[in-house]
Amino acid sequence: MVQTKIFGLRSQLAPIRQELSEVVHACVVDALAYPKDKRMQRFFLFDREDFFYPAGRTDRYTIIEFVMFTGRSTETKKRLLRLLFERVQRLGISEQDLEITIFEQPKHHWGFRGLPGDEHQLSYQVEM
Repeated sequence: MVQTKIFGLRSQLAPIRQELSEVVHACVVDALAYPKDKRMQRFFLFDREDFFYPAGRTDRYTIIEFVMFTGRSTETKKRLLRLLFERVQRLGISEQDLEITIFEQPKHHWGFRGLPGDEHQLSYQVEM
């Protein structure tokens, strides 16, 4: 399971929301061998007065957070990070303007489709 949150300025991300969604999901699919039909994303778009970011960043400053099951190797997670830094550049988001955090939770901390996460038979591999 991978849930994605994307944060940024409304003026910058709204016009590229669909393209950014596609890029982020493709990175998840490619890096994590994740099913293409399991996109779970939420965009949090802010007005300038509601979104503060560090000096040295531009209005394209974007934060991406992933919440996922534990079990993926360090190299697998690094592959996801590298793909994102590479691929979002074509949307005008530089490496300097992108920050990514991965939060991991054990399967038993999740509940979906009526069961705890560790009781589900998944159609994809998490331990990789």
